[in-house]
Amino acid sequence: MTNGPLDGLRVVEMAGIGPAPLAGQFLSDLGAEVILITRKSGKANKADINNRGKRSVALNLKDPKGIEAALKLIGSADVLIEGFRPGVMERMGLGPDDCLHANPRLVYGRMTGWGQTGPMSQMAGHDINYLGITGVLHAIGKRDLPPIPPLNIGADYAGGTMFLLLGILSALFERQHSGRGQVIDAAMVDGAPALLALIHSMIAMGTWGEQRESNWLDGGAPFYRSYECADGKYMSVGPLEPQFFAQLVDLAGLPADHKITQNDETEWPQRHDLYAQVFRTKTRDEWTALFDGTDACVAPVLTWSEAPQHPHMKARGVFTEVDGVTQVTPAPRFSRSAPGPVGKPPAPGSDTETVLAELGYDADTIAGLRDSGTLT
Repeated sequence: MTNGPLDGLRVVEMAGIGPAPLAGQFLSDLGAEVILITRKSGKANKADINNRGKRSVALNLKDPKGIEAALKLIGSADVLIEGFRPGVMERMGLGPDDCLHANPRLVYGRMTGWGQTGPMSQMAGHDINYLGITGVLHAIGKRDLPPIPPLNIGADYAGGTMFLLLGILSALFERQHSGRGQVIDAAMVDGAPALLALIHSMIAMGTWGEQRESNWLDGGAPFYRSYECADGKYMSVGPLEPQFFAQLVDLAGLPADHKITQNDETEWPQRHDLYAQVFRTKTRDEWTALFDGTDACVAPVLTWSEAPQHPHMKARGVFTEVDGVTQVTPAPRFSRSAPGPVGKPPAPGSDTETVLAELGYDADTIAGLRDSGTLT
Protein backbone atom coordinates (compact mmCIF):
# COMPACT_ATOMS: atom_id res chain seq x y z
CA MET A 1 0.00 0.00 0.00
CA THR A 2 1.24 3.48 -0.86
CA ASN A 3 0.87 6.64 1.19
CA GLY A 4 -1.66 7.92 -1.34
CA PRO A 5 -1.57 9.84 -4.63
CA LEU A 6 -0.52 13.10 -2.94
CA ASP A 7 2.50 11.63 -1.19
CA GLY A 8 5.30 14.21 -1.30
CA LEU A 9 2.99 17.25 -1.30
CA ARG A 10 3.52 19.56 1.69
CA VAL A 11 0.60 21.72 2.80
CA VAL A 12 0.55 24.36 5.53
CA GLU A 13 -2.91 25.10 6.90
CA MET A 14 -3.82 28.04 9.13
CA ALA A 15 -6.10 26.70 11.87
CA GLY A 16 -9.72 27.72 11.49
CA ILE A 17 -13.22 26.33 11.10
CA GLY A 18 -15.44 25.31 8.21
CA PRO A 19 -14.38 24.45 4.66
CA ALA A 20 -10.62 25.11 4.97
CA PRO A 21 -9.99 22.37 7.59
CA LEU A 22 -12.01 19.93 5.50
CA ALA A 23 -9.85 20.73 2.49
CA GLY A 24 -6.78 20.02 4.59
CA GLN A 25 -8.32 16.77 5.79
CA PHE A 26 -9.00 15.58 2.24
CA LEU A 27 -5.45 16.41 1.16
CA SER A 28 -4.08 14.59 4.20
CA ASP A 29 -6.38 11.62 3.55
CA LEU A 30 -4.86 11.28 0.07
CA GLY A 31 -1.28 11.31 1.30
CA ALA A 32 -0.24 14.96 1.55
CA GLU A 33 1.76 16.11 4.56
CA VAL A 34 -0.47 18.72 6.18
CA ILE A 35 1.01 20.91 8.92
CA LEU A 36 -1.48 22.91 10.92
CA ILE A 37 -0.40 26.26 12.37
CA THR A 38 -2.43 26.89 15.49
CA ARG A 39 -2.31 29.65 18.08
CA LYS A 40 -2.00 27.51 21.21
CA SER A 41 -0.98 24.04 22.33
CA GLY A 42 -3.60 21.80 23.89
CA LYS A 43 -4.92 18.30 24.38
CA ALA A 44 -5.74 15.91 21.55
CA ASN A 45 -9.41 15.45 20.67
CA LYS A 46 -10.05 12.06 19.07
CA ALA A 47 -13.32 13.35 17.61
CA ASP A 48 -11.62 16.19 15.71
CA ILE A 49 -11.99 14.36 12.39
CA ASN A 50 -11.14 17.38 10.20
CA ASN A 51 -7.60 17.32 11.62
CA ARG A 52 -6.96 13.60 11.26
CA GLY A 53 -3.55 12.73 9.89
CA LYS A 54 -2.18 16.27 10.21
CA ARG A 55 0.75 17.59 12.23
CA SER A 56 0.33 20.61 14.47
CA VAL A 57 2.63 23.54 15.25
CA ALA A 58 1.69 26.19 17.83
CA LEU A 59 3.11 29.66 17.16
CA ASN A 60 2.50 33.09 18.67
CA LEU A 61 1.67 35.01 15.49
CA LYS A 62 1.74 38.32 17.36
CA ASP A 63 5.46 37.80 17.91
CA PRO A 64 7.82 38.70 15.01
CA LYS A 65 9.76 35.51 15.68
CA GLY A 66 6.54 33.53 15.40
CA ILE A 67 5.85 35.14 12.02
CA GLU A 68 9.43 34.43 11.01
CA ALA A 69 8.98 30.75 11.88
CA ALA A 70 5.65 30.63 10.05
CA LEU A 71 7.22 32.15 6.93
CA LYS A 72 10.06 29.65 7.08
CA LEU A 73 7.57 26.80 7.27
CA ILE A 74 5.48 28.24 4.44
CA GLY A 75 8.68 28.67 2.46
CA SER A 76 9.11 24.89 2.57
CA ALA A 77 5.56 24.13 1.45
CA ASP A 78 3.79 23.56 -1.86
CA VAL A 79 0.44 24.86 -0.65
CA LEU A 80 -0.89 27.27 1.98
CA ILE A 81 -4.54 27.15 3.03
CA GLU A 82 -6.18 29.99 4.97
CA GLY A 83 -9.82 30.77 5.70
CA PHE A 84 -9.72 34.18 7.39
CA ARG A 85 -11.60 37.35 6.49
CA PRO A 86 -9.84 39.32 3.71
CA GLY A 87 -6.90 41.33 5.08
CA VAL A 88 -6.25 39.27 8.21
CA MET A 89 -3.27 37.42 6.78
CA GLU A 90 -1.85 40.66 5.35
CA ARG A 91 -2.03 42.36 8.73
CA MET A 92 -0.11 39.48 10.31
CA GLY A 93 2.62 39.73 7.70
CA LEU A 94 1.59 36.46 6.06
CA GLY A 95 -0.29 37.82 3.06
CA PRO A 96 0.30 36.62 -0.51
CA ASP A 97 3.06 39.15 -1.19
CA ASP A 98 5.00 38.09 1.91
CA CYS A 99 4.56 34.37 1.33
CA LEU A 100 5.19 34.36 -2.41
CA HIS A 101 8.32 36.42 -1.83
CA ALA A 102 9.50 33.70 0.57
CA ASN A 103 8.33 30.93 -1.77
CA PRO A 104 7.62 31.89 -5.42
CA ARG A 105 6.30 28.38 -6.15
CA LEU A 106 3.67 28.54 -3.40
CA VAL A 107 0.02 27.90 -4.22
CA TYR A 108 -1.78 30.23 -1.81
CA GLY A 109 -5.35 29.00 -1.25
CA ARG A 110 -7.78 31.53 0.23
CA MET A 111 -11.22 30.37 1.37
CA THR A 112 -14.01 32.83 2.19
CA GLY A 113 -17.76 33.02 1.89
CA TRP A 114 -18.15 36.32 0.06
CA GLY A 115 -14.78 36.36 -1.72
CA GLN A 116 -11.72 38.60 -1.47
CA THR A 117 -13.47 41.45 -3.29
CA GLY A 118 -16.95 42.92 -3.54
CA PRO A 119 -19.12 45.11 -1.27
CA MET A 120 -19.88 42.25 1.15
CA SER A 121 -16.34 40.87 1.38
CA GLN A 122 -15.73 42.23 4.90
CA MET A 123 -19.05 41.04 6.33
CA ALA A 124 -19.48 37.96 8.47
CA GLY A 125 -21.63 35.19 7.07
CA HIS A 126 -22.46 31.50 7.12
CA ASP A 127 -23.57 28.81 4.71
CA ILE A 128 -27.23 29.82 4.88
CA ASN A 129 -26.37 33.42 3.93
CA TYR A 130 -24.21 32.43 0.96
CA LEU A 131 -26.94 30.13 -0.31
CA GLY A 132 -29.42 32.93 0.28
CA ILE A 133 -27.90 35.47 -2.10
CA THR A 134 -27.09 32.91 -4.81
CA GLY A 135 -30.71 31.80 -5.28
CA VAL A 136 -29.95 28.28 -4.05
CA LEU A 137 -31.66 28.48 -0.66
CA HIS A 138 -34.88 29.79 -2.21
CA ALA A 139 -35.27 26.49 -4.07
CA ILE A 140 -35.05 24.18 -1.03
CA GLY A 141 -37.98 23.31 1.21
CA LYS A 142 -41.75 23.09 1.30
CA ARG A 143 -43.83 25.29 -0.97
CA ASP A 144 -45.64 27.26 1.73
CA LEU A 145 -42.94 27.27 4.41
CA PRO A 146 -39.63 29.13 4.78
CA PRO A 147 -36.65 27.69 2.88
CA ILE A 148 -34.81 24.93 4.75
CA PRO A 149 -31.00 25.07 5.09
CA PRO A 150 -29.40 21.86 3.76
CA LEU A 151 -27.13 21.57 6.81
CA ASN A 152 -23.93 23.37 5.74
CA ILE A 153 -23.23 21.15 2.76
CA GLY A 154 -24.20 23.48 -0.07
CA ALA A 155 -21.94 26.50 0.45
CA ASP A 156 -19.34 25.55 3.06
CA TYR A 157 -18.37 22.19 1.66
CA ALA A 158 -19.70 21.75 -1.88
CA GLY A 159 -19.30 25.36 -2.94
CA GLY A 160 -16.31 26.03 -0.68
CA THR A 161 -14.07 23.07 0.13
CA MET A 162 -14.42 21.36 -3.23
CA PHE A 163 -13.76 24.52 -5.27
CA LEU A 164 -10.78 25.38 -3.06
CA LEU A 165 -9.38 21.92 -3.79
CA LEU A 166 -10.12 22.30 -7.50
CA GLY A 167 -8.26 25.61 -7.50
CA ILE A 168 -5.29 24.23 -5.57
CA LEU A 169 -4.86 21.15 -7.73
CA SER A 170 -5.31 23.20 -10.92
CA ALA A 171 -2.64 25.66 -9.79
CA LEU A 172 -0.28 22.81 -8.93
CA PHE A 173 -0.74 21.42 -12.43
CA GLU A 174 -0.12 24.85 -13.98
CA ARG A 175 3.01 25.24 -11.85
CA GLN A 176 4.55 22.27 -13.66
CA HIS A 177 4.68 24.46 -16.78
CA SER A 178 5.30 27.93 -15.36
CA GLY A 179 7.37 27.08 -12.30
CA ARG A 180 5.40 29.72 -10.40
CA GLY A 181 2.79 29.68 -7.68
CA GLN A 182 -0.32 31.85 -7.53
CA VAL A 183 -3.22 32.91 -5.31
CA ILE A 184 -6.55 31.05 -5.33
CA ASP A 185 -9.60 33.16 -4.38
CA ALA A 186 -12.18 30.49 -3.56
CA ALA A 187 -15.53 32.01 -2.58
CA MET A 188 -18.62 30.08 -1.56
CA VAL A 189 -20.82 32.54 -3.45
CA ASP A 190 -18.89 31.58 -6.59
CA GLY A 191 -18.90 27.84 -6.01
CA ALA A 192 -22.44 27.14 -4.79
CA PRO A 193 -24.27 28.49 -7.87
CA ALA A 194 -21.66 26.94 -10.19
CA LEU A 195 -22.84 23.53 -9.01
CA LEU A 196 -26.30 24.22 -10.37
CA ALA A 197 -25.54 24.59 -14.07
CA LEU A 198 -28.25 22.01 -14.83
CA ILE A 199 -30.88 24.02 -12.95
CA HIS A 200 -29.86 27.22 -14.73
CA SER A 201 -30.18 25.35 -18.02
CA MET A 202 -33.66 24.20 -17.06
CA ILE A 203 -34.63 27.75 -16.07
CA ALA A 204 -33.42 29.00 -19.46
CA MET A 205 -35.44 26.30 -21.21
CA GLY A 206 -38.56 27.15 -19.21
CA THR A 207 -38.71 23.77 -17.46
CA TRP A 208 -37.91 24.98 -13.93
CA GLY A 209 -40.07 27.42 -12.00
CA GLU A 210 -39.30 29.71 -9.08
CA GLN A 211 -41.91 28.18 -6.77
CA ARG A 212 -40.45 25.71 -4.28
CA GLU A 213 -41.68 22.12 -4.35
CA SER A 214 -43.07 22.44 -7.86
CA ASN A 215 -40.23 21.07 -9.96
CA TRP A 216 -38.64 17.78 -10.93
CA LEU A 217 -35.91 17.65 -8.27
CA ASP A 218 -37.24 19.76 -5.39
CA GLY A 219 -40.00 17.47 -4.11
CA GLY A 220 -42.61 18.75 -6.54
CA ALA A 221 -42.62 15.53 -8.53
CA PRO A 222 -44.36 12.69 -6.66
CA PHE A 223 -41.67 10.32 -7.97
CA TYR A 224 -38.80 12.33 -6.45
CA ARG A 225 -39.36 12.81 -2.75
CA SER A 226 -39.40 10.94 0.55
CA TYR A 227 -42.43 9.12 1.96
CA GLU A 228 -43.30 8.06 5.48
CA CYS A 229 -43.78 4.36 6.14
CA ALA A 230 -46.04 2.48 8.53
CA ASP A 231 -43.38 2.56 11.26
CA GLY A 232 -42.75 6.30 11.01
CA LYS A 233 -39.52 5.81 9.09
CA TYR A 234 -38.96 6.95 5.51
CA MET A 235 -38.12 5.80 2.00
CA SER A 236 -36.41 7.92 -0.64
CA VAL A 237 -38.08 7.64 -4.04
CA GLY A 238 -36.41 8.91 -7.23
CA PRO A 239 -37.17 7.07 -10.50
CA LEU A 240 -36.91 9.96 -12.97
CA GLU A 241 -36.52 7.83 -16.08
CA PRO A 242 -39.73 6.25 -17.50
CA GLN A 243 -38.38 2.69 -17.42
CA PHE A 244 -37.40 3.06 -13.76
CA PHE A 245 -40.68 4.77 -12.89
CA ALA A 246 -42.55 1.86 -14.46
CA GLN A 247 -40.92 -0.48 -11.96
CA LEU A 248 -42.01 1.76 -9.08
CA VAL A 249 -45.58 1.71 -10.35
CA ASP A 250 -45.65 -2.07 -10.75
CA LEU A 251 -43.92 -2.96 -7.48
CA ALA A 252 -45.79 -0.43 -5.32
CA GLY A 253 -49.14 -1.25 -6.92
CA LEU A 254 -49.74 2.27 -8.22
CA PRO A 255 -52.24 2.92 -11.06
CA ALA A 256 -50.79 1.70 -14.37
CA ASP A 257 -51.86 4.83 -16.28
CA HIS A 258 -49.36 6.85 -14.20
CA LYS A 259 -46.65 5.44 -16.47
CA ILE A 260 -48.13 7.41 -19.37
CA THR A 261 -48.72 10.65 -17.46
CA GLN A 262 -45.63 10.59 -15.24
CA ASN A 263 -44.62 14.18 -16.06
CA ASP A 264 -48.09 15.72 -16.16
CA GLU A 265 -47.57 18.41 -13.52
CA THR A 266 -51.30 19.02 -13.13
CA GLU A 267 -51.57 15.53 -11.65
CA TRP A 268 -48.70 15.85 -9.22
CA PRO A 269 -50.48 17.36 -6.15
CA GLN A 270 -53.09 14.60 -5.90
CA ARG A 271 -50.49 11.93 -6.57
CA HIS A 272 -48.46 13.18 -3.63
CA ASP A 273 -51.36 12.20 -1.38
CA LEU A 274 -51.94 8.86 -3.11
CA TYR A 275 -48.29 7.83 -3.00
CA ALA A 276 -48.10 8.88 0.64
CA GLN A 277 -51.05 6.62 1.46
CA VAL A 278 -49.47 3.70 -0.37
CA PHE A 279 -46.11 4.02 1.39
CA ARG A 280 -47.83 4.13 4.78
CA THR A 281 -49.10 0.58 4.19
CA LYS A 282 -45.72 -1.08 4.84
CA THR A 283 -42.77 -0.57 7.15
CA ARG A 284 -39.47 0.78 5.90
CA ASP A 285 -37.88 -2.67 6.08
CA GLU A 286 -40.73 -4.21 4.12
CA TRP A 287 -40.38 -1.62 1.36
CA THR A 288 -36.61 -2.02 1.38
CA ALA A 289 -36.94 -5.77 0.85
CA LEU A 290 -39.51 -5.26 -1.90
CA PHE A 291 -37.34 -2.86 -3.91
CA ASP A 292 -33.97 -4.51 -3.22
CA GLY A 293 -32.20 -5.47 -6.44
CA THR A 294 -34.56 -3.48 -8.68
CA ASP A 295 -34.09 -0.34 -10.78
CA ALA A 296 -37.03 1.48 -9.19
CA CYS A 297 -34.62 3.94 -7.53
CA VAL A 298 -36.07 3.46 -4.07
CA ALA A 299 -33.88 3.25 -0.97
CA PRO A 300 -34.36 3.60 2.79
CA VAL A 301 -33.67 6.88 4.54
CA LEU A 302 -31.23 5.86 7.27
CA THR A 303 -30.21 7.70 10.42
CA TRP A 304 -26.60 8.64 11.18
CA SER A 305 -26.20 5.56 13.36
CA GLU A 306 -27.90 3.20 10.90
CA ALA A 307 -25.91 4.20 7.80
CA PRO A 308 -22.62 2.47 8.76
CA GLN A 309 -24.51 -0.80 9.28
CA HIS A 310 -26.11 -0.91 5.83
CA PRO A 311 -24.82 -3.92 3.83
CA HIS A 312 -23.70 -1.79 0.86
CA MET A 313 -21.88 0.71 3.06
CA LYS A 314 -20.20 -2.14 4.92
CA ALA A 315 -19.22 -3.95 1.71
CA ARG A 316 -17.48 -0.84 0.37
CA GLY A 317 -15.94 0.06 3.71
CA VAL A 318 -17.37 3.58 3.55
CA PHE A 319 -17.22 4.00 7.32
CA THR A 320 -14.45 3.16 9.73
CA GLU A 321 -13.92 3.52 13.47
CA VAL A 322 -10.83 5.08 15.00
CA ASP A 323 -10.56 5.17 18.81
CA GLY A 324 -14.30 4.64 19.06
CA VAL A 325 -15.12 7.51 16.67
CA THR A 326 -17.09 6.63 13.55
CA GLN A 327 -15.82 8.45 10.48
CA VAL A 328 -15.79 8.18 6.71
CA THR A 329 -12.87 6.57 4.89
CA PRO A 330 -10.95 8.59 2.26
CA ALA A 331 -12.63 9.15 -1.09
CA PRO A 332 -12.35 8.67 -4.00
CA ARG A 333 -10.78 5.25 -4.58
CA PHE A 334 -7.53 4.76 -6.51
CA SER A 335 -6.53 1.62 -8.41
CA ARG A 336 -2.78 2.01 -7.87
CA SER A 337 -1.95 4.65 -5.29
CA ALA A 338 -4.49 3.92 -2.59
CA PRO A 339 -3.93 5.92 0.59
CA GLY A 340 -3.17 4.20 3.86
CA PRO A 341 -5.44 4.08 6.92
CA VAL A 342 -6.64 7.42 8.24
CA GLY A 343 -4.45 9.03 10.88
CA LYS A 344 -5.44 10.34 14.27
CA PRO A 345 -5.95 14.05 15.02
CA PRO A 346 -2.87 15.59 16.64
CA ALA A 347 -2.87 17.47 19.91
CA PRO A 348 -2.59 21.18 19.04
CA GLY A 349 1.10 22.09 19.01
CA SER A 350 2.28 18.52 19.51
CA ASP A 351 4.67 18.62 16.54
CA THR A 352 6.09 22.11 17.07
CA GLU A 353 9.62 21.18 18.08
CA THR A 354 9.92 18.36 15.54
CA VAL A 355 8.81 20.54 12.64
CA LEU A 356 11.08 23.43 13.68
CA ALA A 357 14.01 21.04 13.90
CA GLU A 358 13.24 19.89 10.36
CA LEU A 359 13.39 23.53 9.28
CA GLY A 360 16.90 23.86 10.74
CA TYR A 361 16.23 25.27 14.21
CA ASP A 362 18.67 23.82 16.74
CA ALA A 363 17.71 22.69 20.23
CA ASP A 364 18.98 25.84 21.96
CA THR A 365 17.06 28.12 19.59
CA ILE A 366 13.88 26.12 20.06
CA ALA A 367 14.29 26.29 23.84
CA GLY A 368 14.79 30.04 23.63
CA LEU A 369 11.63 30.43 21.52
CA ARG A 370 9.75 28.36 24.06
CA ASP A 371 11.01 30.49 26.96
CA SER A 372 10.19 33.75 25.18
CA GLY A 373 6.59 32.74 24.45
CA THR A 374 7.04 32.48 20.68
CA LEU A 375 6.08 28.83 20.93
CA THR A 376 2.73 28.57 22.63
